[in-house]
Amino acid sequence: MSKKFVISYAVQFGWDITKSNIGFFIGLLIVVGLIQYVPDTVAAIIEADAPALSLIIRIASYVLSTIIGMGIIKICLKFCDGEKGEFSDLFSCYPLFFKYLVGSILYGSIVVVGLILLIIPGIIWAIKFQFFDYSIVDEGLGPIDALEKSSEITRGVKWDLFIFAILLVIIDILGFLCLLVGLFVTIPVTMVATAFVYRKLLPETYQGYYGDPDQQLPDPVSV
Repeated sequence: MSKKFVISYAVQFGWDITKSNIGFFIGLLIVVGLIQYVPDTVAAIIEADAPALSLIIRIASYVLSTIIGMGIIKICLKFCDGEKGEFSDLFSCYPLFFKYLVGSILYGSIVVVGLILLIIPGIIWAIKFQFFDYSIVDEGLGPIDALEKSSEITRGVKWDLFIFAILLVIIDILGFLCLLVGLFVTIPVTMVATAFVYRKLLPETYQGYYGDPDQQLPDPVSV
């Protein structure tokens, strides 16, 4: 049985989740933006007078942003599983920080090497290993195992994932063109749609819990 996912349904699912929880996602993006950008702004202001303190703030900001990034993945996965995402989920993945950090370094290195090798390999490897972070957050896998898991679930669907990625970029560009306000809608749509695709490609999801490979994920829930 070959794996597959329907791009249109992934986007539709992302839209349905976002529409049903628009207040939650707007609040989430505002909170995330403040947490990520306020420390960086403070660090930039004091950099000339207190470079050591500025560096400490930047490092702390990076760590916090990484933890929040994992939290956002967890929230999107919970919505895909028919559960309700919560603000507290933003900070719930901190024990996975070092796994995520090492995984990010390995993923970035792989993609950079691929881009150096005439660009095309970099694009292929970027798609092949793109779900390493989801595997870490979802299953608590180590960096190597997470990269291997991503390689496994993307086998045979790289072209579909490439088209899907282009579509998501176009959606976010349209959100940006709507006086930036549209990003409060398009960013959640693309995040949830990506989580949907990850869930759809998992062998245990594809052949197990959801039965028929064409069966849809749970109906959208709202908070």
